[in-house]
Amino acid sequence: MRVRTTAVAAATTLLGVGAAAVAAGRYVTDAALRPAPDRPLPNEPPLTVHAMDDDGRITLTRSLASLRPGTYGLVGRACHAVVGPVDEDVAHPADCVVRRLERVTHGTLDTGTRVRLTPQVHIGNPRDALGIEHADVDIPGELGPLPAWFLPGERTTWVITTHGLGTTREHPMVVMPMLHRMRIPVLDLAYRGDPGAPRPPDGISHLGETEWRDLDAAIRYAVRYGAESIVLHGWSTGASMALRAAANSALRHRLSGIVLDSPVLDWRATLRALATARRIPAALLPLAVRAAEGRTGLHDGKLAEAADPESLPVPTLIVHGPGDTLAPWDASRELAAARPELVTLHPVRHAPHAAMWNADPRGYEEALRRFLTPLI
Repeated sequence: MRVRTTAVAAATTLLGVGAAAVAAGRYVTDAALRPAPDRPLPNEPPLTVHAMDDDGRITLTRSLASLRPGTYGLVGRACHAVVGPVDEDVAHPADCVVRRLERVTHGTLDTGTRVRLTPQVHIGNPRDALGIEHADVDIPGELGPLPAWFLPGERTTWVITTHGLGTTREHPMVVMPMLHRMRIPVLDLAYRGDPGAPRPPDGISHLGETEWRDLDAAIRYAVRYGAESIVLHGWSTGASMALRAAANSALRHRLSGIVLDSPVLDWRATLRALATARRIPAALLPLAVRAAEGRTGLHDGKLAEAADPESLPVPTLIVHGPGDTLAPWDASRELAAARPELVTLHPVRHAPHAAMWNADPRGYEEALRRFLTPLI
């Protein structure tokens, strides 16, 4: 009887652990992979607005995030603003940071408002946010029409942009003024799961494994409407989509370059980082990641195949940095080291995931200009 009781207790414990792992796996998958543009990534800590003054300055909670150099969006429940560099010359409490307040684009920022920094600086559309004329177009995709913004230009080389985790097609607007000055046509894509785009059949992202086919549809659209060559510029999972398209598109011979910003090259590491940030217990992480693997159909080799250095067909610029806690920087370094004749790595310090432009706008745009000039 005692043996049977012990066995039942052990089985019950295992069932409990198994159920917890399944629940954790579903939670992790939803937290990491379910498209939710209005839900910030968990790598950015919440901040509190402590004060604003008439000289265009805002006082925020002091943290590593609020001390970062550069320009960021500041998003709250019903507000969006843009903050610039830290102002060290203004007196402030020791537990606060003063930054330049560039503008409030939506809502109001009051004392006590809870906010987060985001790499998505602009909201709206290119005309309203940047004063750049654009056309709203629909790209035929396998799941239905994909909304996109087209910014005309005189060049026959187009840039197709794809955003990544936790953002929307508004994120690539940070590079649009520069591309517009270079007279390059831009096609900024909303893909499956985005606002206005078809939902993925299972409701979750596949880190570029299926989404790349929407980018392939954008490549076909660009060629149909006059692009002689194309540069793919992707952030985060959008970078994974670009690698997939470069390897698999029937029109990959039309590609002349690829720009990878904070590329997700190790999906397991990204899932673990997101799960840790969502406070999943460390003991459940392996089981949770395996459960997520089952839901998505991803396996170890799939993204590795896309990031195979030997499969890179065209010059590639990688913009990444060691401060990225969601997409490992080492994977980008290894990819660049494997093909030094084809891949240029531009490191950016003190930048979180997909915020390489934000941390150093001038350096980012100069690296991008040098990369694009011989391709157009």
